[in-house]
Amino acid sequence: MLRTRNPVHALSPSDRDDALQVCARDLPANVFVAARLLEGVLMTQPGTVLGHRVDGVLQSLCWSSANLVPVEADTASLGYFADRVRRWRRHCASILGPADQVSELWRHLSPVWGPARAVRASQPLMSTMTAPSELGVELDQRVRPATLAEVDLVMPAAAQMFEGEIGYPPYTGSGAAYRSALQALIDRGHTFVVIEDGAVVFKADVGSVALGCAQLQGVWLHPALRGQGLAVPMMASVVEQVMATRARWVTLYVNDFNTSARATYRHVGFEDVGTFSTVLL
Repeated sequence: MLRTRNPVHALSPSDRDDALQVCARDLPANVFVAARLLEGVLMTQPGTVLGHRVDGVLQSLCWSSANLVPVEADTASLGYFADRVRRWRRHCASILGPADQVSELWRHLSPVWGPARAVRASQPLMSTMTAPSELGVELDQRVRPATLAEVDLVMPAAAQMFEGEIGYPPYTGSGAAYRSALQALIDRGHTFVVIEDGAVVFKADVGSVALGCAQLQGVWLHPALRGQGLAVPMMASVVEQVMATRARWVTLYVNDFNTSARATYRHVGFEDVGTFSTVLL
């Protein structure tokens, strides 16, 4: 029996503009991959972005590194992507993205990659293009970009956020690589903080910026300060500053069971625009 050739291929730098056009079909959902493309990943990490062409036209993508992230993939594309990455299980920590695409990709991969540590099946994707100040939302003036001198203050807060969200610490042994990743975010002005008495009590990161859209991640408020109405003005200040300096369109996604966070984001102006899912491996 002849085996059908898989039409998926690793993208090259010459594919960048076509790939960005694919991402632009639903920018809030695809900004993570769009940002990596603009950062030059097709040159610096060849093989990281897979593409599926139909009649010579690029139809869909799949970010394939420590995470799998499908982009505008239909049922056929997802089957091809799954066949391509089936042997990569040990390299991948999660599958995330639009819920329908993640569900189908996981259907193909779960017999080989499963069981998952956890499946977050419903994570509202939210976005806003309205500055909180235009909605009359108070801004916390203490929120500001972190400085490189503050990376060691940011690190404990970031680690607590990560472990609370994922269920295990972001590093064991030396934290040098994790510290370096935080330092890179701070160096780009992508980490916003409130610092009191020499400790970070609030943080939020801009994880991706591309094509006029920014995605927030890593939002954390010290547990002792929760439930006091502080999160709304802090998040409002982050959104206001990101809109002024990075992109007018701001997006994020959140676990559906995190009702307090969802209420905070709605108060700041975010609205549901889709649903993500994450499979933790």
